[in-house]
Amino acid sequence: MTATIAVVGAGPGLGAAVARRFAAEGLSVALVSRTQEHVDDLADALAAEGATARGYAADVRDPDALGAALDAAAADLGPVAVLQYSPLPAREYLKPVLDTTAEDLDAALAFSLHGLRTAVARVLPGMREQGGGSVLLANGGSAVRPNPRVAGTSVAFAAEAAYAQMLHAELAPEGVHVGQLIIPGGIEPGHPTHEPAVLAGRLWAMHVERGEFRVYADRMPA
Repeated sequence: MTATIAVVGAGPGLGAAVARRFAAEGLSVALVSRTQEHVDDLADALAAEGATARGYAADVRDPDALGAALDAAAADLGPVAVLQYSPLPAREYLKPVLDTTAEDLDAALAFSLHGLRTAVARVLPGMREQGGGSVLLANGGSAVRPNPRVAGTSVAFAAEAAYAQMLHAELAPEGVHVGQLIIPGGIEPGHPTHEPAVLAGRLWAMHVERGEFRVYADRMPA
């Protein structure tokens, strides 16, 4: 059965570019986001290009829905060999630090940290059965340099990174590579290093090369 990449947070930018790159390398593609119509449209576009792709609706803050989506993807398309986790943060996580409430932080952590933990727990048994796999994250620069203007994501991305880095150390002996791509300044179509297709290529290289935990798309600004 063909191996599958599950793109959690699939959208028209980076998610679509990752789907196309990994599909070109022979993987089936499971597209996961909150809106079924959106992932169905993207799956149809990929299928028209020759990819095997299906869409699954799930909110990453709903563990049952996210787990069910990943289970269905594995059953429909083949075992998940790559989990790519990069859902787009909601606006309420982007408040200045002095305006950020405990509820804001709880929501941001549910989105970035607990959603990742749910997804990893669901796909890891299959990766172990296959003898390996990859968990690939894509985060902005606030994951490594906290930004007081976007406190929720700064806290949540840092927690996500810490959790993932521990997974990197623990799972490497089992052939499961966990890596984080830092994109300083965000994704920018047409940019030489921040273009979605270029970033998708970096994620493919991380999957294949299985090197260090953290990779930078570009240098962090001074």
